[in-house]
Amino acid sequence: MNITLYITIITVVTSISAMYNEPLMDKLIFHPYTVHQHKEWYRFFTSGFIHADFMHLAFNMFSFYMFGDYVEQYFAMIFGASGSTFFILLYISSLLICLIPTYLNHYKQYHYQSLGASGAVSAIVFAGIFLQPTMQIGFFIIPPIIPGFIFGPIYLGLTAYLSKKGQSGINHSAHLWGSIYGIVFLIVTAHFIGHVEVVSLFMDQIRVYLGR
Repeated sequence: MNITLYITIITVVTSISAMYNEPLMDKLIFHPYTVHQHKEWYRFFTSGFIHADFMHLAFNMFSFYMFGDYVEQYFAMIFGASGSTFFILLYISSLLICLIPTYLNHYKQYHYQSLGASGAVSAIVFAGIFLQPTMQIGFFIIPPIIPGFIFGPIYLGLTAYLSKKGQSGINHSAHLWGSIYGIVFLIVTAHFIGHVEVVSLFMDQIRVYLGR
């Protein structure tokens, strides 16, 4: 059962539908003011299934599918028959967690809104990096030559800076907190339920990489 593929298909279909249906877009988008005033908490989740345009959608779904398939398979190894359940739980809960800081910062601002799966995708990407920290990753125009354990801190630092600056129109806060949550979810869940010590696995891979 390929959960990654199902989530991708649902997101693509919902996003394209909303692009051509403004009332649907308005109903699903994350609008902190409306969430606060009318208690429409569902927007934390539905906003992750819509995107501003095809480029936004393509970038998020390409990143998600590339990392999601790997993370989903690894979850099956760690958690056995419950792997798919925990993969879905990570993705869905990421949609909520990554937007909590955004909500707290903007619930009084009527004109602020946010959409896209970037926070949840970041959670999956960073879970993948933590599981295989020596994988080669590209950075914007740089080809995939940077190992994940170096890429990760660079990305987090840049995202934190852009989030604090807050003038790009992109919700960098969701990227930042989604990334952090993906790692925390993996470590905590594996510690209490899994059979693999992921922190030791992470460190062992880095030591082997640096010592080669």
